[in-house]
Amino acid sequence: MRVAADVDPLELAEYQKAARLVLRHPLITALYPDASTLPLVRKWVRQLRADLGEVLGYTLLASGDTIRLRRVQDALDGTRPAVTRARRPFDRRRYAYLVLTLSALGRSGTQVALSELADAVAADAGRIDGLGMDTGRKPDRDAFVDAVSWLEARGALQTADGSAIEWVNDPERAEALYDIDREVVGAIYAPSRVLQHLNSVTELLDGPGGSAPTQGREERRRVNARQARRLVVEQPVVYYPDVDEGLRGQLRSASLAEDVERLTGLGLERRAEGVALVNAGQRFTDVPFPSTGTVAQAALLLCARIAGYLQHHSSKIERLPAATAAERLAPGTAPEPIPEAPAPNPDPMNAASPTTSPTRFSATCGCAPSCESWSRNSAPEWRRSRPPTRAACWPRRSRCSPRWAWWRGWTEACWCCRCWPATAASPRTSRTRPAHPEPRRRPFPPTHRAQTPKEGSA
Repeated sequence: MRVAADVDPLELAEYQKAARLVLRHPLITALYPDASTLPLVRKWVRQLRADLGEVLGYTLLASGDTIRLRRVQDALDGTRPAVTRARRPFDRRRYAYLVLTLSALGRSGTQVALSELADAVAADAGRIDGLGMDTGRKPDRDAFVDAVSWLEARGALQTADGSAIEWVNDPERAEALYDIDREVVGAIYAPSRVLQHLNSVTELLDGPGGSAPTQGREERRRVNARQARRLVVEQPVVYYPDVDEGLRGQLRSASLAEDVERLTGLGLERRAEGVALVNAGQRFTDVPFPSTGTVAQAALLLCARIAGYLQHHSSKIERLPAATAAERLAPGTAPEPIPEAPAPNPDPMNAASPTTSPTRFSATCGCAPSCESWSRNSAPEWRRSRPPTRAACWPRRSRCSPRWAWWRGWTEACWCCRCWPATAASPRTSRTRPAHPEPRRRPFPPTHRAQTPKEGSA
């Protein structure tokens, strides 16, 4: 069966746009993600239902003003969590409040007050060990309102009066009233299996009859082909070492590229380490790049630097095998904790005080310790390894050292302007030079204010 077999070539681009919207937004309502999405997808809902079911094994449900795509989950994926309006990912408490809120909305009428909904969720949460909800605590109110806002953004709730933000800040005086859209609520809570019969979340994985041993060779090949297409559509990159031999063969097949490209309108790129669906115009992604923000800009500069290096040093590139999924997901080595700064020396003139730590390194820029043995043996090597900057602070003190020393009464200071705040709690003392005295404070000169003429004066 060919994808989009009944679609006119002049309308193929519009059909592919509708397919991308459905895959990107599994729930489409009259308001979510925008007002123009529902009419476009509804126009192609019959062809999309057939193609998504045949190519990916998904089920497209359409009723009234709601369209719901029921996916098949092959593995647990925590990279795309639900997020708040501030783009913070949901934690386990917010997920629990979201499900309890859906349950409470199913028992409510056409409207519900926010305080009434909160009391119902708190009553259900109190019967769950380790959860609970106290509307008198602001963190619990914040988590509950994040779940309500998530439902409001998708059209399950609509604000009729009041403000949820004001209720969070002052629940005694503020209130909010919501209209309930039962059709959207029922579309959001649509599990593929009865939850009471499940013992673990992993039992929600795989479609019905996913990989039973009684399947024939043709059926197994068909299941592997659908799973390979789902990987290409759902994942940014699919690496060959991450999949078994059956999926690896399907990823290399020509039919996969033809079906996915005709369904989404995006190009499939194959390389030695894997395949990727190239999204050149940011039409099919939930994380746009390039984007705004410090991390996105730093990543863009890094890409430009890598491209420049590859352009001028292509002969020096060392080819390495692609990392496996276990290697990429393995937790990195935890960095060594920064040692706590010792207490300041109560008597800076006493060099033998036990609170003095003459061999402590800076936690910020690695300044050298004021230790005579170290300066004789390791200072030359350390000096050669340091960058030739003006702020280098060992063994030759820079301009910033005396400035920080005199007003604190320290005798020697080898901190530069960048690392001084991190090492100010552990001043180093000298055995030969006395401490600088505290400078005498001089009063500021009196301010001269212009005298304004009095009323009636000439």
